[in-house]
Amino acid sequence: MTENEIFDSVAELIADRTECDKSTITRDSSFKDLGIDSLDTVDLLMELEDKLGISIELNQKVSTVGDLTAFIAAL
Repeated sequence: MTENEIFDSVAELIADRTECDKSTITRDSSFKDLGIDSLDTVDLLMELEDKLGISIELNQKVSTVGDLTAFIAAL
């Protein structure tokens, strides 16, 4: 899966969860600015695991959509 495909999946899930327009989500969008707290992040990661068919062990701080995308792409 390419980094762009991962970003699209992440942005789609965030848009569904926050009811914002997917086109407004960029790699520089912070989870805080999108209204996503730590509990939401855990839920988001579980949804991403199911959607992407991977296991995500987040062992570093990610604060933007781009950070999360790059972390998953490096798995």
